[in-house]
Amino acid sequence: MSLIFILYCISIISHPVLAQNADNLLLKNYRPVSIYKIPVTHVARAAFPVIDMHSHDYAATDADVDQWVKNMDLCGIEKTIVLSCATGSKFDSIVHKYARYKHRFEIWCGFDYTGYDKPGFGPAAVKELERCYRMGARGVGEEGDKGLGLFYSEPVKAFGMHFDDPRMKSLFEKCAELHMPVNIHVADPIWMYEKLDSTNDGLMNAETWKVDMTVTGIIGFDALIQSLENAVKNNPKTIFIACHFANLNHDIDRLGRLLDKYPNLYSDISARYAESATIPRYMKTFYDKYQDRLVYGTDMSYNTSMYKITFRILESNDEHFYETELFGYHWALNGFGLSKQVLKKLYHDNAVGIIK
Repeated sequence: MSLIFILYCISIISHPVLAQNADNLLLKNYRPVSIYKIPVTHVARAAFPVIDMHSHDYAATDADVDQWVKNMDLCGIEKTIVLSCATGSKFDSIVHKYARYKHRFEIWCGFDYTGYDKPGFGPAAVKELERCYRMGARGVGEEGDKGLGLFYSEPVKAFGMHFDDPRMKSLFEKCAELHMPVNIHVADPIWMYEKLDSTNDGLMNAETWKVDMTVTGIIGFDALIQSLENAVKNNPKTIFIACHFANLNHDIDRLGRLLDKYPNLYSDISARYAESATIPRYMKTFYDKYQDRLVYGTDMSYNTSMYKITFRILESNDEHFYETELFGYHWALNGFGLSKQVLKKLYHDNAVGIIK
């Protein structure tokens, strides 16, 4: 056996990418690198102070909370809304965790669905909502329904009950009275409903997050969007925030029509940067038209690199760059190049108007 052959074998073992055959390459291992020699923008800090309207209880320790605040300072995040989805003692413990930085974090509660499947549901849930308000909650969320019912809240999941269920009426009315906005998640990106085949351009994420429409009792994408519209329409005094563009990135005009019809509806842009950065010109037009109804959010932990990529997409005109590890898609992204006027509203002013 020659020395050259031995070295070649070692090279294959040490650097398997060199030995890849395109016919055997798995899509999940596809990591394209842009070859274009074009401008690259590094946005280390947002153009305006930011209110992150969609985050969660990511910090496990006091040290984590301290680091989160340091990262916020570095990137220009003025305040973060922590959507706890919780009630009772769990909500109280989350409030306590962030209490040292009460001006930097605002903790929103969930709804308590205990007894939702029994007669008389409502008064106890409203009472717990009022208690959470006294503890500092100034909003509710993230309330989520992917087809089987309201399952995000702690400690009880309300399977079989959707946002437009009459049992929700007293809770939404109390939110209006207390001026507590409700953050709502309906459905999932459309790729998760498509066939897992060669025609699905979001296949890498769809394989992981596929929605199984064969499950008994599940309702589909259109029915979920309709449940959102029904809740917004039937509760005109309650402010609703449809998170993740209401998962209508593929049909953003449909979200626009909802925003046109209902002045009490807003949308956050969290965790849908990759889904929208593929169509930058169309999205820029959407941002311009609905600049008073959109709010910034992340929903992706609190790393500085995460904040910076969101700023790059929103602020720069960069083209054809990848963030596969963060977003999970194989496609190239592009910046929107939003105007200063739109950025100021998106980052800050619209949120202030909602949370007062």
